[in-house]
Amino acid sequence: MKPSSPAAQPLAGPVPLPLLVTGIPGVPGYNAMEYFRARYPGQVFGLSQEDNRLAGGGDILACNAEDGQRLARLFDQHRFAAVLNCGGNCALKACELHPELARLLNVGGVEHLLAQTVPRGLRLVHLSVDLVFSGDKPGGYVEEDRPDPVTVYGQTMALAEQRVRELDPKACILRISLPMGVSLSGHAGAIDWISWRFRNHRPATLFFDEIRTPTYTDCLNRLYEVMLGRTESGIFHAGGPRRLSLYEIAQVINRVGGYDPRCLRGIPRKLAEPIPPRAGDVCMDSGKLLRTLGGNLLAPWPLAENLVPTDPDWHRQRPADERRGPEELLRTLCLNPSRRQPAEGSHLGRRYVARSQGLERAAPSGDG
Repeated sequence: MKPSSPAAQPLAGPVPLPLLVTGIPGVPGYNAMEYFRARYPGQVFGLSQEDNRLAGGGDILACNAEDGQRLARLFDQHRFAAVLNCGGNCALKACELHPELARLLNVGGVEHLLAQTVPRGLRLVHLSVDLVFSGDKPGGYVEEDRPDPVTVYGQTMALAEQRVRELDPKACILRISLPMGVSLSGHAGAIDWISWRFRNHRPATLFFDEIRTPTYTDCLNRLYEVMLGRTESGIFHAGGPRRLSLYEIAQVINRVGGYDPRCLRGIPRKLAEPIPPRAGDVCMDSGKLLRTLGGNLLAPWPLAENLVPTDPDWHRQRPADERRGPEELLRTLCLNPSRRQPAEGSHLGRRYVARSQGLERAAPSGDG
């Protein structure tokens, strides 16, 4: 089946269909599901835990990570040809407090998935994260660097990588950084959690010295599509080309959203609470991916140079000719502006703007 509205990008074969996208409640999975659902109508299914409000409705299938028998039945029923695995629990504090549950979801869930994909010979693209590294060195991590995570979350993600490589050498593992896009819950992910705090006039404390390589989710979506249609295996770093601290990321959100600059607080990691521990400079070198594809699918976040902070008080500056507000935050930070998407008119766009204006209730994250 041919995708609708194809785009000119690095060469790739057709995506094997039907496709299963796991981890729908998370930012990568939610945005990937919306993307692939539009590209391949009727040929894409999402997977979510049974207690999620989307589970069991239409193309969103309900299955708990620990339920290997139900997962097997779903594979038999729908005959998936490929899997994009976005699943797992990324709540740092919850993983620290409940390490066995973190291992069940982040490692056990992958093992159950591999028990279905490997015997069937299915293409698997598995998402991991930059937090498999400690950040104790000045960034620039490459694929050959040994993981040394400081959090339970990072430890379980590193273990999941290991299981994928052991059981499915043909699988592709993409290590991503912060996925910048809309969330299902309204409080997951960097943009929604930070903007929720600001929107409700609550302080948000971010770190000067935790450095990441954030990436637009719509850029990641296209990367997933390309890698699903190719045969490369092993680990690839897929961080964006722009290095930003968590504090700088919050500065961008604060200014573009037009929020009160007094709500943003910055501290070094050494002043953070002991749980969860914080990583340092975990910036990844994505050169291997660029060389493999012959080009870069990952635009810098934010795209516009004038939205990159230049000093700790940058977010307090409010040029008169600068557009601000929830619509602008959506258009420039949740979506890559170079793609000329009808941001506000899309399903995600309408929902995001309504939520930002208080028309749709979103609860705060317990991990803040």
